Amino acid sequence: MHARRRTPTWAWVSVLTAAALVVVAVLAVQARGKVPEGGVASAKPASSPSASPGGSPAPRPTPKQDALPDGSGEGRRVVYSLGRQRVWLVGENELPLRSFAVWPGGVAPAEGDHKVSTRRASGNGSDGVPVEHVVYFANTEGVWVAFSHAADGASPTSSPEVRGGAVRTRESDGEALWEFAATGTPVRVVG
Repeated sequence: MHARRRTPTWAWVSVLTAAALVVVAVLAVQARGKVPEGGVASAKPASSPSASPGGSPAPRPTPKQDALPDGSGEGRRVVYSLGRQRVWLVGENELPLRSFAVWPGGVAPAEGDHKVSTRRASGNGSDGVPVEHVVYFANTEGVWVAFSHAADGASPTSSPEVRGGAVRTRESDGEALWEFAATGTPVRVVG
């Protein structure tokens, strides 16, 4: 009787490993986007939803939205754009270390240069909401304007009746701003 010839184990392992690598490569290309001519996956980042100041999902900001505004000062500073409802933490090298959307208060600070005047670890906002990491930087029409975030992480509800100067952030952004903006840190407010 003839002995049946068996395929060596190392051959099966090699075939299965090669097949697994092909599957992983195909999935990686699908996850990154279309394959352009030339066979290299697109490096274009995918858009992912994030909470917008209104609380509903919004596309990630484009680089132009994230770009530091012209005329926003020099040196290490906080930049707050009223029109874009966005804050930048700018390092000594003039490069933004972080940028994030904010919910503006009912009273806007005057455009121009300000400084962080005082800070409070926690308290109540002008709307009665418990807040943390309060960073005061301006006084407009007798109303103090400060960055803060809700202690429970909730996004604020906008009320035209409240004449508050709270500029609310998400919790992680508020913590980063607290670490960055010590008393005396320049804050440039732009339109």
